[in-house]
Order: sequence, then structure tokens, then C-alpha cells
Amino acid sequence: MEASLIVGMLFAAIHRRNSPSSDIQTNTATHTVWVGVFLAAAICTALGALFTFGRYGLSFRAQEAIGGIMSLIAVAMITGMVLSLSNENGKLRTMLDDKTGIALTKGTQAMFWLAFVAVAREGIELTLLLWGWTTTPSAITGAFAGIAIAILMGWLIYRGALRLDLKTFFTWSSALLIIVAAGILAYAIHDLQEAQFLPGPFSGAPIAPTHPRTGEVLTGFATYPFWLASFPFGWAFNLDGVIDPAGITATLLQAFTGFMPQMSWLQVVGWGVYLAVIVPVFVGHVRGAKRGGVDKQKTDSHPRKVSL
Repeated sequence: MEASLIVGMLFAAIHRRNSPSSDIQTNTATHTVWVGVFLAAAICTALGALFTFGRYGLSFRAQEAIGGIMSLIAVAMITGMVLSLSNENGKLRTMLDDKTGIALTKGTQAMFWLAFVAVAREGIELTLLLWGWTTTPSAITGAFAGIAIAILMGWLIYRGALRLDLKTFFTWSSALLIIVAAGILAYAIHDLQEAQFLPGPFSGAPIAPTHPRTGEVLTGFATYPFWLASFPFGWAFNLDGVIDPAGITATLLQAFTGFMPQMSWLQVVGWGVYLAVIVPVFVGHVRGAKRGGVDKQKTDSHPRKVSL
């Protein structure tokens, strides 16, 4: 989204600052920005293809391990982006204006690098995010719909038809991303457990708690051979009989919250701990930004008296 905003503001600034008589200069600057955008998009596409198709010659465990590690990287990048935006959203408009203004004053080379870096950084984050959803087609469809909306918003900003309250917009979108990141973390743990990088239901006895007679991995608050015997390396719950794992309900829940009809205790604990740590930090940033805005308004409305 930040990439779309920056590119839209760059195009708007180019056409606003250049006079109608300087069409050649305007066309050159516009062409330079587009080159940066398409080059970054091509690199991100190639990276996504490498991640997707490059793993199929590997063993199942290696594929799951790579998927889990890439999902963890996606969680780290999304978390960093969200906390950065929540800490800066009170002055985000100024920050974006400063970026585009500096690039315009330094010439076409600076405009190229600003467009390239903005699109490449967001594109790599998107590539890693989509990697965590490779088995959820509806989630990928939703992601591409979000990309289309972001492009449309960038175009509307360029045309001057859209004025965003960036602070409110990024606050709510960041809150949603935190929940999505928690879900990707849970899925990463699932992949790493399947790869047996982490202990869990796929590790087999004696690591995975199993029923002494049937050999099945224990689930939930099992009371045999003792209460909660399934914790911490068994299944937390199994709702396959209630929610179809391939159905639309399970697909949407997994896409937005990371919920799966069958989850291990490590997945549930990882999901909960992530939210318990990140949500208070995020809320603190948002409240701090609001207090900063109120203090600034009070200062502006009550200027200090200066004695000479």
C-alpha cells in the first residue's frame, strides 16, 4: 500500500511541478518512475517463482522446512512493517511527502530509486506473505484483489480524486495484518512440525503423546492416561467432523486468523503468545500517536508568549 501511495504521489508531483511547456521533461520523469516500478515487480515475480517451483525437487520434509522458514521470515517482516507504521502514522503524510519531494529535487535517478525501492520492499513482503497462503486459493485471490484496490487508490491519488486519512486507514489495516501474521506463524509451526524441525504430533512416540493401546496421538484435554496428557506436543483440538477442512468456512478462517480445524498445542500457544506480545505494543503505539496529535493541537492553539 505504501508503494502505491508513493508512486501515485510521485506521478502527481511530477505533473504538478512541471509546466505544460515542458512535456519532454515530464515524459522522461514519468518513464523513469515506470521503469523502477516494473523492474522491482519483475524481480519480486522471479523471486516468487523461485520460492514456488524451486522446492519441488526436494523431499517432503525439506519442502515443509523451507515453507516454515519462509513463513517465519514473512511474520518478522510484516510485524516490523506494522509496528513501524503504527509508530509513524501520525506523521505518515508528511513522511511520504518528504520522500517524494526529495526525489523530485534530486532528479530522475532519485525518482527511479524511490519507486524501485518502495515497490521492491513491499513486493518482497507480499511474496513472503503469499508464500504462507500457497495452499489457500481463496486467500491468494483476496490478496490479488487487495493489490488491485491498492493500485486503484494510487491512481486516484494521482488524479487528485482521493484524500485519505492515512492515520485511520493504516491503523485498521495494520490491526488486520497483525491477526494475519499470527495465523502465518501458526501455519509456520505446522510446517516445521511436519518437517520434524519442531516436536509435535508428526514426531511419533515417545515425543508425540499417544494412546497406550491404540497408538493414536492424543487430542485436547485428554484424561487418559492422565489429564491434559496431549500437552504440549499433541493435538489441541480436532474439529474435522464439524468443519470441513476443504470448505469455504475453514478456508476463510485460515486465511484471516490462521485457524485450522485441527491444530497442535504448539500452534495454539504460538498464535496466542504472538498476539499477547504484539497487540499491546501496537495499541501503545496507536495511543501514543493520538496523544502526540492532541498535544500538538493544544500547542498550536495556545502559542507560547515570548518576552523580549
